[in-house]
Amino acid sequence: MKLAKRNGVPAYKQIQKAILARIHAGDLRPGDIVESERELARRHKVSLMTARHSLADLAREGILQRRHGSGTFVAPPKIHFNKLMSYTEQMASRGLATHSRIVFSGTVDDEPEIAARLALPPASRLIKIERVRQAEDEPFALETCYLSEAEFGGLARTPLERASLFTTLERDYGVEIAYADEEIDATPADARTAGLLAVPRSTPLLRIRQVIFSTKGKAVVYVLGLYLSGRHTLMIRRFR
Repeated sequence: MKLAKRNGVPAYKQIQKAILARIHAGDLRPGDIVESERELARRHKVSLMTARHSLADLAREGILQRRHGSGTFVAPPKIHFNKLMSYTEQMASRGLATHSRIVFSGTVDDEPEIAARLALPPASRLIKIERVRQAEDEPFALETCYLSEAEFGGLARTPLERASLFTTLERDYGVEIAYADEEIDATPADARTAGLLAVPRSTPLLRIRQVIFSTKGKAVVYVLGLYLSGRHTLMIRRFR
């Protein structure tokens, strides 16, 4: 299959760039319909095959959704878990407006298992920050972070609705995040989580439990994340 080129760049790539620019600018939002192959071919003066290829590639990447008999639509936001990034960084990489709703921010002292994961004594006081994650005003995750109250007590008073926790730790506490150990499985949404994410009870969720370490090898944050499973793609690169 040979596709047309303009200025050395394949025409289908130029079409994709134009579509992505409209998504990033907010002209096309999740759920909006995208022009048909025929309309794209006419507008960009390319063959129907070239227009079809441009949409097919974006659909494979999860940016668009193709619905038989209905057309092509902008897909809901997805996060690709192949790099340790904050939620804010993940959404910014997709050009999406971000927001978090704080459900709980305070101190707890009854989480001995989590304290142990952070290499702390069982009765340690922990900062607990629970946030509903949103993209384009649509909830898609419930994340709960735990940190040592003795080291990060000020975080309970930090406005984290739009701020990155990673950036806050680096800027205010001199802690640079390096890597995470993760456990990933599936779990049904309980009544409380379902209500916060606006989905039916028992909806399948992707559960990710992370112990996040600093560049000094110290366990800094424990995160329990419950994500709408249709919004995330786990990408793993294997080497031999």
